[in-house]
Amino acid sequence: MTVVLVHGNPETEAVWAPLRAELGRDDVVCLSPPGFGAPIPPDFGATVLEYRDWLIGELENFGEPVDLVGHDWGGGHVVNVAMTRPDLLRSWASDAVGLFAPDYVWHPLAQIWQTPEERERAVAVFSAPFAERVDLFVQRGNDREIAEVLAAEMAAEMAAAVLPLYRSAAQPVMAQLGQGLAGAARRPGLCLVATADQFTGSVELRTRAAATAGARVVVLEGLGHWWMLQDPGQGARALTEFWAQVSTPGGPGGTGRAS
Repeated sequence: MTVVLVHGNPETEAVWAPLRAELGRDDVVCLSPPGFGAPIPPDFGATVLEYRDWLIGELENFGEPVDLVGHDWGGGHVVNVAMTRPDLLRSWASDAVGLFAPDYVWHPLAQIWQTPEERERAVAVFSAPFAERVDLFVQRGNDREIAEVLAAEMAAEMAAAVLPLYRSAAQPVMAQLGQGLAGAARRPGLCLVATADQFTGSVELRTRAAATAGARVVVLEGLGHWWMLQDPGQGARALTEFWAQVSTPGGPGGTGRAS
């Protein structure tokens, strides 16, 4: 069964490299959302629903259900697909289920990106010198090695996708999308809760959203937003154990949450 990994902002598929090594599988595919390591098509508006539809189109090409895993906005796209096209999935896993909670509040940086008059400030973040980008990630709680990986992936052209994406998802949009969260329970789901993640809501909020989505919860104690870089071994174990208990769609127990 193919494993598909989808990353978020401000990233490329490089953030998955340590996790892929820990998984030790040859059936893992990374999909790069437009603007985040892949070109933005001329007619692509980079809205939250367009990213959902982009991912649906990519998954339709596999010809069979996949085990879909998403991080950050990639995790948001994963949940959106789980709510609307469960037929494409054997299972799903996300660290961003909390974005769909009715009381989720966007983090301060997202709110800057959602404010039209802050456009130049947003662009400056992505085009700043490498050392400044590293310092930015260190200030967010990453050690310097991880910060350097993330800073190297930032690119000025990402701003062209970041701004419309975040603005299209300003509240109450995510809360409205979250009204369909129970639909994600049609396939087994996993909510990865990194307790030191400052961007995806409180642990309680994420746990509550996972319950609505019918997903089991794995707590990554002490890990932050980039858990796949901090402790890829722990993330790989959580995913592998989850997949081992998932049935194939259409088989016994294969139409809902993992047992």
